Amino acid sequence: MIAAVLVRFAYLAVSKAFAALWLLRMTEREKDVEILALRHQLVVLRRQLGDQRPRLRPEDRALLAALLVPVARATLRRLRLLVSPDTVLRWHRDLLKRRHARTSVNRGPGRPRTVASIHRLVLRLANENPSWGYRRIHGELVLLGVAVAASTVWEILKTAGVDPAARRTTVTWADFVRSQAEAILAMDFVETVTLTGQRQYILAVIHHASRRVWIAGTTAHPTHAWVTQAIRNLLMDL
Repeated sequence: MIAAVLVRFAYLAVSKAFAALWLLRMTEREKDVEILALRHQLVVLRRQLGDQRPRLRPEDRALLAALLVPVARATLRRLRLLVSPDTVLRWHRDLLKRRHARTSVNRGPGRPRTVASIHRLVLRLANENPSWGYRRIHGELVLLGVAVAASTVWEILKTAGVDPAARRTTVTWADFVRSQAEAILAMDFVETVTLTGQRQYILAVIHHASRRVWIAGTTAHPTHAWVTQAIRNLLMDL
């Protein structure tokens, strides 16, 4: 049944595509005349049908839904159609529901497969919240209205190779530096002596990710106020 509907829908789509190409050859006046004629024919058809509803096949509903859903609802209400705009939108929602049901159905033996969106959501929660274990993630899913067992959450994390929360929250200093290298600036003073014998302190700054070095300033007396102002000047330049 579904295959037959798909074949008829493909035939309708191809025929309408050729019809759209034919419209390109028509002048604006010819199009206006045809639109007026079609609108009048719809009025005649509605008058003959009366309270009866037009009989549309599933492929007809699918084609009309695909053509009309991108149009704004206000524009839909101005069009002359055999059905109401709300009916067209309902057809579109029904098509999406059936498509979602087909992709989520269990096609093999054993337990039903978890919907792909739930699978992605579990991994996202684990990635964004390293301190959450599978029970905490399961609790958050319940609050979101997602019906899934705690054991299923555990299986998703295990299959994806996600470590338990205790291991994920343990971060070494090297891992921290690598992950935050773009935002880390290291700085220190370089002590030197000028040709006149004066001792100077050079404030050097290095960006961990790019290894770029800036000279923030030099002074003989590196006070707290001087260092603070030098860093402010550097951040303004960056």
